[in-house]
Amino acid sequence: MDIVGTYLVYLLISSGLTVVVGTGLARSGRAFLLDVFGGNDALARAVSRLLVLGFYLLSLGFVTLTMRTRGDITSARAGLQVLSVKVGEVLLVLGVLPLITLAALARTRRRSLIRQLPQPVRPAIPALRPPQAAQSGAVAQSQSGSAPVL
Repeated sequence: MDIVGTYLVYLLISSGLTVVVGTGLARSGRAFLLDVFGGNDALARAVSRLLVLGFYLLSLGFVTLTMRTRGDITSARAGLQVLSVKVGEVLLVLGVLPLITLAALARTRRRSLIRQLPQPVRPAIPALRPPQAAQSGAVAQSQSGSAPVL
C-alpha cells in the first residue's frame, strides 16, 4: 500500500463517517432545537442547518489538516497502521464536536427556561422611619445647638 492509496482510503472513510454522523445529528437534533427555541420551527431549521454546516466544515477541515503523515509507507502493514491512527483521530473529533454543540444548546435551553419562570413577588415592607417627634427634635437640636425644649 503506497502513500497515495492510504491517503485516498483515509479521505474516503473520513468523509463517509463525517456525512453519516452529520446526517444523524441533523435528524436527531431537530426535536431538541424545537424545544430550545420554543417551538419556532423556522428558527430551529435554520439553526440546525448552520450547526450541520459548521460540523461539516470543522470535521472535514480536521481531516484535511491531519492527512499528512511522517515517514514512508513501505508495506501494507505500515499503511494500515497509519490509516487506523488517522481514522481513530477523526472518530474522536466526530465524537467530541456533537458533545460540545449539545452542551452549548443545553446551556441556551436552561437560560430560556429560567427566563420563562415566574419571578418571585417580594412582599412590600414599609420602610422603617423614626417617629416624627424625635425627628423634629433632632432637627431643632442641630439648628440651635442646644437640647430641644419640650
